[in-house]
This record gives sequence, structure tokens and C-alpha cells, in this order.
Amino acid sequence: MSRSENIVVGLDVGTTKVCAIIGEVNDEGMVDIIGLGTAPSRGLRRGVVVNIDHTVASIRKAIDDAELMAGCRAETVYAGISGGHIKGINSHGVIAIKSREVTAVDVARVIDAARAVAIPTDREVIHILPQEFMVDDQEGIKEPIGMAGVRLEAKVHIVTGAVSAAQNIVRCALRSGLRVSDLVLQQMAAAEAVLSPDERELGVALVDIGGGTTDIAVFSEGAILHTSVISVGGDQLTNDIAVGLRTPMVEAEHIKKKYGCALGSLVDKDETVAVPGVGGRQPRILSRAVLADITEPRMEEILGLARRELDRHSLLSAIASGIVLTGGSVAIEGVCELAEQLFDIPVRLGYPEGISGLVDVVNSPVYATGVGLVLWGARNKGVELVPSYEAGGMFERVMGRMRQWFAEAF
Repeated sequence: MSRSENIVVGLDVGTTKVCAIIGEVNDEGMVDIIGLGTAPSRGLRRGVVVNIDHTVASIRKAIDDAELMAGCRAETVYAGISGGHIKGINSHGVIAIKSREVTAVDVARVIDAARAVAIPTDREVIHILPQEFMVDDQEGIKEPIGMAGVRLEAKVHIVTGAVSAAQNIVRCALRSGLRVSDLVLQQMAAAEAVLSPDERELGVALVDIGGGTTDIAVFSEGAILHTSVISVGGDQLTNDIAVGLRTPMVEAEHIKKKYGCALGSLVDKDETVAVPGVGGRQPRILSRAVLADITEPRMEEILGLARRELDRHSLLSAIASGIVLTGGSVAIEGVCELAEQLFDIPVRLGYPEGISGLVDVVNSPVYATGVGLVLWGARNKGVELVPSYEAGGMFERVMGRMRQWFAEAF
């Protein structure tokens, strides 16, 4: 295959930044990261597009930088989607096995049966994620094809989103000269990059704290149990710093990244921070402990909302291996220590794994979603999925991907 056929592009369109990552699938099937581009995002609010032109400009800038670094053209992308409109539900389907042996057609039929839940017309299916299959009374089956039985059941997790939000992301990409191969839930993409198979099997919660939203995904026994999106993120923390220290938002973001600390007890009381003034006023020197007094309550609130979401669905007992934190807002000092105090279970930062090439360039929780989109795309390479507003609908895209997977596997 030519170089262009091996190229996979992940496009993370976030509230704070747009990140484009270009990967190349090598002869061993591994993904080499060959290009990275980022641009400030000014057209989104809490994960949802609110200004098409500004979003298109940010996408184009990120893509141009990534293309320049990689030395190749980006034509199709795997784009991430998030926002408060995202909802995840668990469903269950049952069918009779026609030939007494489970086939790929039976699997598609039972997933179709599980998908038959009432969904409002302004929402569409983004993912249908199988959790487990049951043949007759035998539970816990991951791969049912070829097994003998008369009744096949499936438990699935269905992720839905607002039609308009999905269409706007696709339209922004199209106006940037890109074709969207698939829309991927951002926390599912991040999970591709940072979670190990052992963690997924034992039970783990991924908490992705971005600029506008906090995305949660819970895995157990190798399958997805729960997804949710909380409409609070690092932008609220930046705003708190800007108001509390009376400094511009741009400077507040810089101070947060360089000097922010989520746990005041870790700060040396002799440390100081230079705070630029507003409207040409002289900079002021403040104690870093003052900054920690602002950042700690907000981070505690964000993590507390994540804990409340897990408690509400009784999921804390299912995550024996602990919690993995990703996203741009977890890069500040003390986040893991604060999270361990609140959750009382092990917590670690999630760094992209399973890649080669420019590993040092993307070795940060900030790029977990972007790298995960590339890995997702490499795994589903060759499945061309039409944007839902042009033809077919999102469900046909999902089923097309599953049919392709079963055709390759068997």
C-alpha cells in the first residue's frame, strides 16, 4: 500500500483547543505518530459548536501544522464528539437462533433487537457497544459466533447524541476540506490510548477533564458499563483564576498550567507568582498559596461531580483497578493526590501508549483523545462511513462497521 493509504488522522475538536494528530500504520500493524498540530478553539462552548467560521479556522490551522510536520496530506479524519447532549443507556435484546449455530447475521440481528429503544427524533445513535452475549443460559460470552444454541441474548451500551451537534462537527470538517470517516465519543477514544487490557478486565473508570466538559467511561470485565458527560471543565477553573487574581483570561490560563496546584498542602508558602494586571496595570507578586486556594475548591467540585455520577449508578465497587485521569485540566500539580482523597481508590494520569514515532511529542494526558482517535481509526481502517445527514443515518454506520468487523474476523 502507498503511504497515503496507511495514513490515519485524528481530529480532537475541543472547547479549549483543536488538536490534529496524523499517524501511519507500519508493516507490523503498529501506529507511528508522524504529525501533530494544535490551535486555540474559539468556536465551541462546552463541547458543542457555537460558531462555524471560528471552528473551521481552528481546524484548518491545526490540520496545516500537522500536515507540515508529517509531510503528507490529510483527507479523511476520525473526529471526536462530546458535550452535555451525549447520553448513554444500557439495553438488552433476545432472538431465536435459526440454524442452531450462531452466525454473524444472528449477532447483527440480536444487536438490532437490543437497539430497539425509544430515541427522540432529534437524537441519533453514535455507538452501539456490545457488553456480553448469552447463548441459552450460558452468560459472559464475548464471541458467540460458532456456538450451538437456540436462543441468543445481547447486552449492549448505546451512546446517543443530538443530531444537530453531530452534523455541525461534520460540516465544520467538510468546510475545512476534510471528510469525516467516523464520529467517536471522546472518552471512548481516550480509553483506546491510555487503558490497559488488565484495567478494562478488572474494572476502571476513565475521567477526561477537558476545557468545557468532564467525560466519564467505566469498564469492567473487558466491556463498557457506563458513559456520561458533565458540563463542567477546566474553563471554569481558568475563569475562577482570572476573577480571583484580576488578570486576563489568557494570562489566567498560563498561570493555571504553570503554577496551578489542586492541593494546597503541597504548596511551599514561600513560593510566589507574578500576576499580570488588566488594562496595562503593573504586574503583582502573589503567594502561590493564594492561587491554590482558588484552584483546589474548583478541582474538588469537578472531581466531586464525577464521584457523584459514579455513586448514582453504584459503579465504585466495579472499578477495582482505580481511576485514570486524562485531559488538559489534569496536568496541574496535585490532581492525583486530591482525587485519591476524594475517591479513596488508586488514581493515575493517563499517558498515550501503544504507539511509536513521535512518542515524546504526544506524551501527555492532553493528547490522549487525539492519539486514541488515531488508534480507533487504525483499527477500523477501510470502513467508509457516510456522514449521517448525507445518507444512511448513524445506525447504518454503526452496523456497517460491525458487519465489516465480523467479515474480517470470520
